[in-house]
Amino acid sequence: MKVCLHNVVKLAAVAAAMAVTSAASAQSAGQWTAKLGVGEITPVVTSGDLSAPALPHTKAAVGSDVEPIFNIGYGLTDHVSAELDLGFPYKHTLYGAGSVSGTGKLGTVKALPPTALIQYRFNAPNAMFRPYVGIGATYAYFTKATGTGQLTAILQPGGAPVSFKIDNKLAATAQVGLVVNMTERWFADFSFLKTVLKTHVHYSSGQVQEMTLNPKTMSMGIGYKF
Repeated sequence: MKVCLHNVVKLAAVAAAMAVTSAASAQSAGQWTAKLGVGEITPVVTSGDLSAPALPHTKAAVGSDVEPIFNIGYGLTDHVSAELDLGFPYKHTLYGAGSVSGTGKLGTVKALPPTALIQYRFNAPNAMFRPYVGIGATYAYFTKATGTGQLTAILQPGGAPVSFKIDNKLAATAQVGLVVNMTERWFADFSFLKTVLKTHVHYSSGQVQEMTLNPKTMSMGIGYKF
């Protein structure tokens, strides 16, 4: 069953309100943290034209997905942290666009985007609210790409079923976020990431397509300090 991001937003808001009456705690050098929550990845797609043979201006669009996430962090100093974001693969649906807009679902693919970040946290280590910024790298790993009958009808009518694969890529990622300390050990975390990602889609029928995905990721969760 899919996680409802709207419900998590409401729970996180309640947790943040509780923090106002709670004692803040340090998030400082030498401290480990772990967070569990949900993330939503929304690709901001600029699709290239499919190479010949194909209708002119044959493009593709990619849908968003919500999945559970978890991460671990370590305080290098009182203000600088290292973080590794992990989670379950996101399942994205590919749709026709451009001259094949309205043709519906062309396929699905799973994307696993582990991300390593270095963050700078503002305010004192014992502050209740600690906004932060981060920069790092994401490795976009694509797997289980499956084409539909509609994809075959567009690219190879009457031929064998068309499959595809997407090149894995290392990409730059920027982040902004906010930590709200609720108790001595527990905290809420809200984060927004933007990744600059350009890749290529290769179809079994011989065509190639350049895709700029540039996904944005919103995540929120509850964490614990060790």
